[in-house]
Amino acid sequence: MNRVFMLIMLAGTFVSSISQILLKQSANKEHSSWIKEYLNWRVVVAYLMFFGVLLLNTVCYTRVDLKYGAVIDSAAYVFVLILSHAILKEKISRGKLIGNLIIIAGIIIYTV
Repeated sequence: MNRVFMLIMLAGTFVSSISQILLKQSANKEHSSWIKEYLNWRVVVAYLMFFGVLLLNTVCYTRVDLKYGAVIDSAAYVFVLILSHAILKEKISRGKLIGNLIIIAGIIIYTV
């Protein structure tokens, strides 16, 4: 297992979280037509980011054990919580906080 590729996968998970925030921002806006709802810069950039991460993960899985992929991907929940609070000003509920702490604990326990 190569730690560099694991870090690349973790960075890809963060980029995917950013793209989810872009999609949420687009969904929260009013659009003048259905085509502009799906073909605006936020949606296009978000899907390009998803595609780039998919390519990176494909390369990384040649060096990282498959069992670590799901653990790394679970970090996306934590990233989305933090980014949605920071960018979208969403409230962090007690349940979300507890759930994310459990995810973080699981990641630490599994990888140590």
